[in-house]
Amino acid sequence: MLLYIHIPYCDSKCNYCSFNSYVGRFETKKLYMQQLYAQLEYELSLFEAKPNSIETIFIGGGTPSTIEPYMYEEIFAKLQPYLQPNAEITTEANPNSATKEWLDGMKKLGVNRISFGVQSFDEYKLKALARSHNKHQAIKAIEDAKDVGFEHISLDIIYNYQGDSKELLASDINQAFSLPIDHISAYELTIEDGTKFASTPSVKQDDENLAFFVASQITQRGFSHYEISNFGSYQSQHNKGYWKLKDYIGIGAGAVGFRHDTRYYPHTNIDAYIANPTFTTKEHLNLQELQTERVFLGFRSVVGVREDILDSSMKQRANLLVDEHKLYKKDGIYHNTNYFLADEVALFVLG
Repeated sequence: MLLYIHIPYCDSKCNYCSFNSYVGRFETKKLYMQQLYAQLEYELSLFEAKPNSIETIFIGGGTPSTIEPYMYEEIFAKLQPYLQPNAEITTEANPNSATKEWLDGMKKLGVNRISFGVQSFDEYKLKALARSHNKHQAIKAIEDAKDVGFEHISLDIIYNYQGDSKELLASDINQAFSLPIDHISAYELTIEDGTKFASTPSVKQDDENLAFFVASQITQRGFSHYEISNFGSYQSQHNKGYWKLKDYIGIGAGAVGFRHDTRYYPHTNIDAYIANPTFTTKEHLNLQELQTERVFLGFRSVVGVREDILDSSMKQRANLLVDEHKLYKKDGIYHNTNYFLADEVALFVLG
């Protein structure tokens, strides 16, 4: 079982961001964290959580580094009996708010992996994306994380913003690999409704070659490509749990949960959530929907697709792709050879 904790607060709203987040509203932080605890108690009971049953925790946002470490203490104390030994515990952070003191405080709580929203080391691009940090803050935050004892450090980069070139992205990747990281998430810019970029969609450039370039630049330096957007010498166990469709608890405004064949959706509005943190609407998935999700998630990642979930016609189509070297089969699992074609491969196999 996995656990996701959503922190919706941000210092500023990035131009591309479509996540459930709020600029300001910091006056609600204390009450919000209390309601997180209340929802956690409810969800642990609902999911029939047992001692040592939680494999991974991921604290995302929003910006988890806007919440002081002491405000997480009750949640971590509650979770302690449920955590597996050596559970992977990740927090996201922004370089401008992840001070060395904050990093040290989170490390002392038990967080052992950190993911920084860097996006670029180019000052012009950072401003254009409305990031609230600069290059030097990003470098310092990552070095500080290493200094306080984080073994696993990740950073995000974005590509295909207007003006992105191989030279700029190679510079970003070179800078990233000069730092003590063991993971990179490389995301193509997407323009989504409700974001500032939605009114200026031309800021996204369509250069599919940059995806292959970014991937090759990262893998040439020794990181494995284990999901369409993820690379590392260390692979995120939390992410892989999602792609295997494991059960996961979601706590916080807009944090989705999943158990067996049901998704649980809380309030997304922060005020509605605070008023009723245990409210959920349910979505039941039938066997075909679950199969479709397993196929799409499996082909876009190292997880792959188990042969035994496919019917005979699907296996026939998968074997055809094996003959064409677009898939390979090992130990009863079909694996994709090119994650960037994952959706096309999944659609072909599903028919």
